[in-house]
Amino acid sequence: MTNGKFKTKVVKVEMPPDANVIFGQTHFIKTVEDLYEVLVESSPSVKFGIAFCEASQKRLIRTDGNNDDLIERAAKAAFDVACGHTFFIYMKEGFPVNVLNRIKNVSEVCRVFCATANPLEVIVAETDLGRGVLAVIDGLAPLGIETEADKKERMEFLRTIGYKR
Repeated sequence: MTNGKFKTKVVKVEMPPDANVIFGQTHFIKTVEDLYEVLVESSPSVKFGIAFCEASQKRLIRTDGNNDDLIERAAKAAFDVACGHTFFIYMKEGFPVNVLNRIKNVSEVCRVFCATANPLEVIVAETDLGRGVLAVIDGLAPLGIETEADKKERMEFLRTIGYKR
């Protein structure tokens, strides 16, 4: 039982170059296999690693993926954050926007906290029982409001990378 008190901790999540991370919460050990299927079916070229923090039984960090470096990075992030029933997906040669809705529709996924390539920190609460996610800090604070020139640049960029016609 908890004594009603908790402490907080900020955990910096390592972001490798040219990678994205998806961080979420789920509720069942089958998550690793289901997320694997979503990612491998999304593209034959996507490279990824998955880690899931089991919250009962053996309380292991369960892993899978098709890239040893990304599996290791996901496992390290999961171990560092150490909140029950959370998962990390590190991916390269693919983008979260292409898999996010399918991940959200995995029956055991409760929520996605973020999907990013930005610097990432997780604010964690710790009680006598365990740890939970309070919030995520995804990227840096804005420096201003976009101008008409910025809007034009954004629209051109989306067309250049093929997301708009």
